[in-house]
Amino acid sequence: LAEVEAALLAHPGVREAVVMVREETPGDKRLTAWFVANPELEVSALRGFLAQRLPEYMLPSALVPSEALPLTPNGKVDRKALLAMEVAQQASSTYEAPVTPTEVMLAGIWAELLRVPQVGRHDNFFELGGHSLLATQVVARIRTTLGIELPLGDLFTAPTVAVLAARLGRIVPKASAAPLIRANRTSASPLSFAQQRLWFIDQLEPGSSLYNIPLGLTFSGALDVEALRGSLDALMARHEALRTTFHSEEGQPVQVIHADLRVAFEMVDLTGRQDAEAEAQRLRLEEARRPFSLSEGPLMRALLLKLGAKEHQLVLNTHHIVSDGWSLGVLVREVTALYVALLQGQAPVLPALPMQYADYAVWQRDWLQGETLEAQLKWWKDSLAGASGVLELPTDKPRPPVITPEGASVAVRIPRALSEQVEALAKRENVTPFMVWLAAFQTLLHKYSGQDDVLVGSPIANRRHAETEGLIGFFVNTLVLRARFDRAHSFQELLAQVRATMLGAQEHQDVPFEKLVEALQPERDLGRTPFFQALFALQNAPLPELALPGVAIRPLEVASGTSRFDVELSLLRNPEGYEGALYYRTALFEPATAARMARHLERLVEALASEPGAPLEQIPLLTETERRQVLVEWNATGGEYPRDASIQDLFMAQAALRPDAVALEFGDTRLTYAELDARTNQGAHLLRSHGVGPDVLVAVCLERSVELIVSLLAILKAGGAYLPLDAAYPAQRLAAMLEDAPPKLLLTTREVRAKLAVGDALPCLFVEELGLEDQPTSPVEAGTHPRHLAYVDFTSGSTGRPKGVAVEHRGVLRLLHHAPYA
Repeated sequence: LAEVEAALLAHPGVREAVVMVREETPGDKRLTAWFVANPELEVSALRGFLAQRLPEYMLPSALVPSEALPLTPNGKVDRKALLAMEVAQQASSTYEAPVTPTEVMLAGIWAELLRVPQVGRHDNFFELGGHSLLATQVVARIRTTLGIELPLGDLFTAPTVAVLAARLGRIVPKASAAPLIRANRTSASPLSFAQQRLWFIDQLEPGSSLYNIPLGLTFSGALDVEALRGSLDALMARHEALRTTFHSEEGQPVQVIHADLRVAFEMVDLTGRQDAEAEAQRLRLEEARRPFSLSEGPLMRALLLKLGAKEHQLVLNTHHIVSDGWSLGVLVREVTALYVALLQGQAPVLPALPMQYADYAVWQRDWLQGETLEAQLKWWKDSLAGASGVLELPTDKPRPPVITPEGASVAVRIPRALSEQVEALAKRENVTPFMVWLAAFQTLLHKYSGQDDVLVGSPIANRRHAETEGLIGFFVNTLVLRARFDRAHSFQELLAQVRATMLGAQEHQDVPFEKLVEALQPERDLGRTPFFQALFALQNAPLPELALPGVAIRPLEVASGTSRFDVELSLLRNPEGYEGALYYRTALFEPATAARMARHLERLVEALASEPGAPLEQIPLLTETERRQVLVEWNATGGEYPRDASIQDLFMAQAALRPDAVALEFGDTRLTYAELDARTNQGAHLLRSHGVGPDVLVAVCLERSVELIVSLLAILKAGGAYLPLDAAYPAQRLAAMLEDAPPKLLLTTREVRAKLAVGDALPCLFVEELGLEDQPTSPVEAGTHPRHLAYVDFTSGSTGRPKGVAVEHRGVLRLLHHAPYA
């Protein structure tokens, strides 16, 4: 706040300034500035002055001019008096009243959502304190009031009342969805599409905690435990979703809504225990991982840990099938009101709910079918046409055949200066910070995987009707967002692509992810989630603060030790910058790899924000430390080795040094160095007589045996290079190898040759018929030098045609003398 006040006072026309946070309703906090200035200073000019000096999140929602600031008897600014004053917030210097009925309607909607007393026809929605979540609510109210389906992007391009009203006047009224109404409850309610997916998962994998949503809080002060328990029970009585269990009737799952169901509330007293903190952590983790029974319920539990007379920790755990991220905000606001009412012995003042979640589930089933569903699905089919849906990140461990839930996380903290760069880039490119982060995350995955087609999942609140805003339930949907790097050469081009994709996806967000999977039928792999294995979430609005009388409350991390995806980036904005976590599957990645990925993300965002127009392939990923490690430290591989020798030279030197030592042992057969040297010399003379010399390839296909070693060494002594073959190889692979590396001879046995899928044109020498005893035992003068071939080996061919690797003598000697063998 002091920094904002300093920025205000930096304007030459401002004499005094005070900045405070106003909270007219629980959890909805807004920055407000009161100032005394020269009469000629306009509010719009002052707002523009601040915009050049402060990041967007620090700009006051309201700038309130005043002739003088109220003072206390001590001569200090009376801040309580300021907070009690009505804030007449105006973005333009001159108020001009709405003219047309549409303008009046829009001004009323904005005033309600932005909580300001009046809105002029030239006032800017975002300058009044609006943001993307409030924009979604504006669209919902326009749909309800005018029957017009306004694209969300239109509010960004027409942000004033007058301009938006004019645009609405050119749109033919036609809502994209039937109105939400209460359902006929004569029979059990069906599950929503999203609920049905979680129900099926629970049937396949009962006892999983993967879809638990634990919320942790620390209470410092005089907590009234019974009021807390009562407020949770009252919340459950108010929201049917929290009183719902799930059963099967005639083979179909249905919702069973219980008339009276209480929160499973457990209190554990750890007062006085030496290991209280450690035990509390163990109990929190145990609660987070404890599965729910969807058929028995209740699907909300509370674990209260008492660490002292005025110190408590709460883990409030719900199952995703009855809740989501938005629901937690509703929960916090209403528990606050219910707790205060119970504490004061008054009836809680909460607006009546227009409907319940079961009504929404019935509506969704009735509306989203037939032509309506097909029209929505067509956009997704076109958007995802040709996408593989497989993200090939390099992993530390082999991918398990079946997904395992075990996971961990590493912290992600983006410095404030870089966070402001991200927001400035978003403004320049006419995109949101979400789009910048999404594009950056997709770029990171593109660079890690080497794939030009990257799919990332992202949750969306999916509360497109005003009637759903105050409900607790599983509304959230997951969008599949595609980035085509073969169509974007710079980050600016990628941002334009991501913006178009995101706006299109938001317009078609009514298609549940489950229906998308059912319609597009991606190739199923039990080791991967369908369509995407990476998820990105940006919490645009933090969870409303739970403020209780006489109790200071802080968030408490409750790690569940699970991960639903290979990698998941979750961020939120706070005054110090963006922060969050990178979640990862421990079955795939080591902690050091995840930490390195988080560092690379920061480095990448820094480069992208600095040079968004630069070619993407030139954007660095490595930090300076890593770059030095790769280019300098890991390349410091100099060392001495026999640079002028060959492999057989070193063998013959060892044979001369220790002729009687055992060199080769297989079964009952033993050969000394002298014996092995003599026999391989004989083999070399034979091979020379068949035309083997420097860089001449000899194919070898033998079982593990003494003859195998003798053959390989004899080939090297003759100056040749060997090509290992395996009789178990498919004929196609063998043919490809012999085509790319044609040998002069094949050394094998008659038994193995009969199994080998190789044509008769290749000359063969059978080791059991060589007659080496007739060959001299003297060394062969082959004229081999270190740059001659020693052998040719082929890759597995798992990514295409096998590729041959030609290895020289010097490479083998360098490896033998300097490899850090364990």
